[in-house]
Amino acid sequence: MYMLSNTRLTCWTLVGGEVLSRALPSLQLKLVNPTQYRFEHLATQLKWRLQEGRGEAVYQIGVEDNGLLVGLSEGDMRASLKTLRRMAEKVGADITLLREREVDYDLDRNCRKIAEVLVRKVPDDQQFLDLRVAVLGNVDSGKSTLLGVLTQGELDNGRGRARLNLFRHLHEIQTGRTSSISFEILGFNSKGEVVNYSDSRTAEEICESSSKMITFIDLAGHHKYLKTTIFGLTSYCPDFAMLVVSANTGIAGTTREHLGLAMALKVPIFIVVSKVDLCAKGTVERTVRQLEHVLKLPGCNKVPMVVASPDDAVTAAQQFAQSSSITPIFTLSSVSGESLDLLKVFFNILPPLSNSKEQEELMQQLTEFQVDEIYTVPDVGTVVGGTLYSGVCREGERLVVGPTDEGRFLRLKVGSIHRNRSACRVLRAGQAATLALGNFDRSLLRKGMVMVSPKMNPTICWQFEAAIVLLFHAKTFRRGFQVTVHVGNVRQTATVECLHGKEELRTGERAVVCFRFIKHPEYLRMGAKLLFREGVTKGIGHVTSLLPDSHDQNQIHDQNQIEK
Repeated sequence: MYMLSNTRLTCWTLVGGEVLSRALPSLQLKLVNPTQYRFEHLATQLKWRLQEGRGEAVYQIGVEDNGLLVGLSEGDMRASLKTLRRMAEKVGADITLLREREVDYDLDRNCRKIAEVLVRKVPDDQQFLDLRVAVLGNVDSGKSTLLGVLTQGELDNGRGRARLNLFRHLHEIQTGRTSSISFEILGFNSKGEVVNYSDSRTAEEICESSSKMITFIDLAGHHKYLKTTIFGLTSYCPDFAMLVVSANTGIAGTTREHLGLAMALKVPIFIVVSKVDLCAKGTVERTVRQLEHVLKLPGCNKVPMVVASPDDAVTAAQQFAQSSSITPIFTLSSVSGESLDLLKVFFNILPPLSNSKEQEELMQQLTEFQVDEIYTVPDVGTVVGGTLYSGVCREGERLVVGPTDEGRFLRLKVGSIHRNRSACRVLRAGQAATLALGNFDRSLLRKGMVMVSPKMNPTICWQFEAAIVLLFHAKTFRRGFQVTVHVGNVRQTATVECLHGKEELRTGERAVVCFRFIKHPEYLRMGAKLLFREGVTKGIGHVTSLLPDSHDQNQIHDQNQIEK
């Protein structure tokens, strides 16, 4: 057995009916007619592997521990799969044969095969595995149309019908351009089958039927809405980014900028070349070559991997999560449906980046929920949407929200919780949801606030220091310069107070810089990623220290005591 530690997919190698384990080198258990004792032991191991993989594990059958493709005879393969299926049933899981192929291990032997099998179950706490994918790309590249086809289950008519359900505003429908952030869901059940809005399913039914959920964050492609796109990337903490490139226009507009943003924030990225039905084969190949060239440049250092078959899709999903340098490239059409199934196979197998242990550690910390959206819902009251960074949040929990413009934190009580449009009693670290706050005054809230446990004794920040790299600046970056700073869900204009050890910065240079917010104080975390921009000026970095300020106030007031 070997574990792809970065992918969180546990791969077991079954050789001649035996399981070889590096984690347990003395353990060798046959899967061809195992004894009852051995079967129980194997089932227990499988249960543990599923917990480690947050409900997923991949078994490799017929591959030796050193990677040698030995293969199994037809009879041994059937027996191993039968035993694996019994093991899965024992722990309440399902298995899906991902791929099977013949190998030439020895010319004198009969045909031998190797296979990869996905084992998946709904976790015992009924919390499906949820992966967030940010969708990037230039305007008119086909992002919203692709999401509409994936989530609605119907191909586009070539005139944008599939994307209409994704738009939130009238001007988006009229122009066909996304200007806001929207969320769409695509589910997979325990057998790896797609669960979406086809067959008139509701969002609640999709969540109930799915063991794995892909939440797409549809971001704006037009340069006019770049700040909205950056906010989506920094605030919603996507696990992966999908860059959509139109086959007929190639790398144009904001494509390079979106690619650079994802790389600066260290979000693993894969590429979808859309609209291949509009182009000749040579045009599509030219666009792919153009992408490969850009990805191989010194600034990117990526290894492009063109996906052309289901076997490629399985390999791409596993290697993509193993190495941040691997960049899968899909070529497909939302109108003809060409190669759309390959993308679905990729999503079905794509593993989470964090394992159960890391999530458990975050859950042990105090509650911290970042406010990304604010709504008023009839008969419900004020509702906030965002991501739970740490801890556990339950219905009826009492938290404090802030900071206000005066630097205060206000008491509130969490009402109902909805996750992916269905009711949820408990929210865990890393999950996105909406929280109902009842009659809490909406005017006291804004994007960029946090809701935290009162035990945290949260502090506010007017000034902070950050280690930065200036990606681009037309002249010199110096004291007094004003930039828009993005740190998580915080987005505010800040002034450069000083540059430590330097008078000015030029493109490509590094420094520790002191920033001061202009409008109001914010809640920041040490080590948080930072991105700033102003016109063509762009830079990245991380927060190194929070500086005290004489005007700081950190008082928790009851909402009823606030002067209206």
